[in-house]
Amino acid sequence: MPEKICLTERQLSILRKLFAEGKVFRARRVEKNQNTLAAELGITRQALSAHFRELRKLGLLRAGREFIDLTEKATSILGESQSQAFVLVKIEPRLRRVAYKEIKDLDVQQAFRVTGGVDVIVLADRSKLNKLLESLSRVPGVKETSAHLVLAPLVKG
Repeated sequence: MPEKICLTERQLSILRKLFAEGKVFRARRVEKNQNTLAAELGITRQALSAHFRELRKLGLLRAGREFIDLTEKATSILGESQSQAFVLVKIEPRLRRVAYKEIKDLDVQQAFRVTGGVDVIVLADRSKLNKLLESLSRVPGVKETSAHLVLAPLVKG
C-alpha cells in the first residue's frame, strides 16, 4: 500500500500543471525552466523553488536545467497512470511519406517504422490513447489502427 502523503493545494496544482504538460520519458517530463513555470502558476520563482525542494524530498519530482520529471509516485498521487499502449498502424503505401511525417509530430513516446504486417508501431501514454487514436484517424493514408494496452512489463527497461 502506498504511503500517505499530505500536499498543499499549491503543491497539487504544481503537480497537475506538470502532469498536463509533461511527456512520458520513463517519468513524465516537462521541458521548461522554473522561471517560466513560476510565472504560469502565478507564484514567485523562490516560492516554486521551495515547493520543489519539498516535492523532491517526497520523491515526487526530479528537476534540472530546463526539465522537470514527475515520478511514478507523483502520477499515482494524482490518480493518473503511467502505463503504456502500443498502437499498430497500417498505411496506404502511396501515402507513407505524408503519414510518417504527421505521425512523427503527434504526442507519443516513440514511433517506429517496422517491417511485417504493419507499417508503424507507436508507443504512447495510455492516458492519451483516445486522443492519439482520434489524431491517427485524421492522418492521410492511415487505413487501420490496432491498440494494445500494456498490462505489465516482462523485462525491466
